[in-house]
Amino acid sequence: MELAQQIALAESTPNPLEAPQECMHPFTRDPHAQGASSSITGCSSRHGSVLDEQISCLIRAQIRSNVHEIQGGIMNLLRACLESEAGSLTSIISGHVDHYQSLSSEDKGWGCGWRNIQMLSSYLLKQRPEAREALFGGAGFVPDIPSLQRWLEIAWDNNFDTLGSSHFHNKVYGAKKWIGTTECAALLRSFGLRARVVDFDSTESSDLPSKNGKHVPKQVRGPMDKFVIKNVTPRSTSSELCREDAENMRGQQVLVDWIWNYFASKRSDKLDNSRRVFVSDKTPLYFQHQGHSRTIVGIQKQNGQCGNQERFALLILDPGHGTSDLERALRSKTGWQRLVKRGVHTLRKPQYQLCYADPGIASSEEMEQLKIIDSILVRF
Repeated sequence: MELAQQIALAESTPNPLEAPQECMHPFTRDPHAQGASSSITGCSSRHGSVLDEQISCLIRAQIRSNVHEIQGGIMNLLRACLESEAGSLTSIISGHVDHYQSLSSEDKGWGCGWRNIQMLSSYLLKQRPEAREALFGGAGFVPDIPSLQRWLEIAWDNNFDTLGSSHFHNKVYGAKKWIGTTECAALLRSFGLRARVVDFDSTESSDLPSKNGKHVPKQVRGPMDKFVIKNVTPRSTSSELCREDAENMRGQQVLVDWIWNYFASKRSDKLDNSRRVFVSDKTPLYFQHQGHSRTIVGIQKQNGQCGNQERFALLILDPGHGTSDLERALRSKTGWQRLVKRGVHTLRKPQYQLCYADPGIASSEEMEQLKIIDSILVRF
């Protein structure tokens, strides 16, 4: 029945997902509206009418993504597990997030980036009213991957992340192409959201443009300077391997310290010992590294005792895990740590990227600035 309805819709309604190339143009909105709707001006009325029709078709034709519904929500199950743990532990987690898993019949092996966008979008639609009104034409739901691919192409047509779009030849719909944080940022920014990208880099070439020319991180100085470790030059003797490992561990600590500060910042209630789990008002983090991406929905700290240092664990939802497996483990409080927790020792990649969204909708002046996807660089 669902397939028949989709076929009937395709026959009766122009589908922007399959629109001819001449119809693939940027958004055109009311130039007097605020935020994302005022980002494009100067188009002729005829041109604007065609563009408005294309966007209207996409809004009508986009399809809600399938998601395994969990009674009570997966984040409430995670919170119950964290509260039941023994020991001196403090956790900070995001609010509502739905888990979107990669499916062997759809996107296994290439769709993790799209699934993380869906998880981040599920938070924005539930927790931020202004984002719910702006995202996906106000549809109020998380679209499937083909629909997201068209929204990204429209963002590119609208001159968001032109360097990144050239890497994909301005075409991603229907392709099994990996995407990353810059594509996530471009997509969210095209709706007026203040998406940000942060680079964590231990390589010598981190000041240079990436190989695909997508963006150039800008190095900053600020409160995180006390955590930053200078780059380590290669050593030829095996006697200093232990020292390299120690420095790598300090570099990994830079990342987890930043994540802890991110979720803990601007909280109205102080993180005291009387509570074990706190809910942050920050978005989850799109977490990218070579070969895979996941969504960080919180962080846990084991308080140091008797001179021992504090230990951290990232709380992660992985698109590679089945949602039913996660639900089963969280409900039974058995084996869930293996699926959700990631300690500092597991962070062995030389480069990581994070993407998140600040509150509010950008003004027309901000929208022009947001079209260029740069990033904050934090050195290991």
